[in-house]
Amino acid sequence: MKKEITPAQNVIKNVCKVKKDERVLIIANPKTSVLAEKLYEASNEAGAHTSLIYQNAKTSFDNAEKEVLAAIGSNPDVCFSISEIKLGKDPEAAANPYKSESGEPFTHIFDYLLEGKKSMRAVWTPGITEDMFERTVNIDYKELSDRCKKLGELFTNVVSVQVSAPGGTNITVSVFGRSLMNDDGDFSAPGTGGNIPAGEVFISPLVGKSEGTIVFDGSMTFSDGDSILETPITCRVEKGYVSEITGGVEAKRLLKTITEAENRSIDYEKQGKLPEGQGEVYRKNARNIGELGIGLNPAARITGNMLEDEKAFHTCHFAIGENYDNDAPSLIHLDGVVRNPTIVLSYEDGSTRTVLQDGVLQL
Repeated sequence: MKKEITPAQNVIKNVCKVKKDERVLIIANPKTSVLAEKLYEASNEAGAHTSLIYQNAKTSFDNAEKEVLAAIGSNPDVCFSISEIKLGKDPEAAANPYKSESGEPFTHIFDYLLEGKKSMRAVWTPGITEDMFERTVNIDYKELSDRCKKLGELFTNVVSVQVSAPGGTNITVSVFGRSLMNDDGDFSAPGTGGNIPAGEVFISPLVGKSEGTIVFDGSMTFSDGDSILETPITCRVEKGYVSEITGGVEAKRLLKTITEAENRSIDYEKQGKLPEGQGEVYRKNARNIGELGIGLNPAARITGNMLEDEKAFHTCHFAIGENYDNDAPSLIHLDGVVRNPTIVLSYEDGSTRTVLQDGVLQL
């Protein structure tokens, strides 16, 4: 009889394909210790040289501990960030960004090794819980990969994406020249990585080119964590930036987070924590529409934890702040979920293709 594999073993053996004698670094907080230790044990079972380091929980504005950044800088083969909220920022890299061979700047050693040098593969799990881990990890990754591949094909040569939803969302984002990225659960090659739970595709809208209204009616990320929304948050978007935020208490909470990011951006430049001239850039991008994503994990549901919520079927999500193409740096990246969207792709030749209809995939 075939022995049932645990979620931690699945992540180590099948998602990351950790090999004997590889160097594996796991960074955790006290509240994520149980999951971190399960991954530690599974990594050791695979024959890896595994290190586990703890730091206190970090918010969107906190720095990671110097010892943690130094451990990442040792360039492990695989790095796991098992965080209660965030890994934490890299202040030295923010002030003096790393540069890839092509000259692309990276404001965190983690991102530089993963995306710049492509010498490391990685998993990051901001907000992970034991319940979520147990429910959402052991899915059909072949099916997920096929969906990601199909959507990648459909997004080729797309000029713009129109998103509407029953809650009031009606926005067009320009994506010409951008590539669809995916979190398909295959983090086996250097330079690959993503969330656990996996299960989304996402794209960075062109900076300054989105127009319309987003009504977040699922859940939202704030600087101090995530919440299911009791009252929808309406964001008016003009020339790619959020110009107005309305709603209830949660709308005020979102505005407070964005305003704090704007103010800190200017302060950080004055303090030498950002390069000269970058304070205003970071301030402006605190209102940028940095991501459009589609949830593809059939085991995920909206729980008020964005790590899972953004992967849920019948949803899409937008992020306010930093994007994934490294041309809109910001102190924040705030995801918000939209329920039951209809998503229509427009191509260079004038044709269109609907990929979600009222939240249902049309593949």
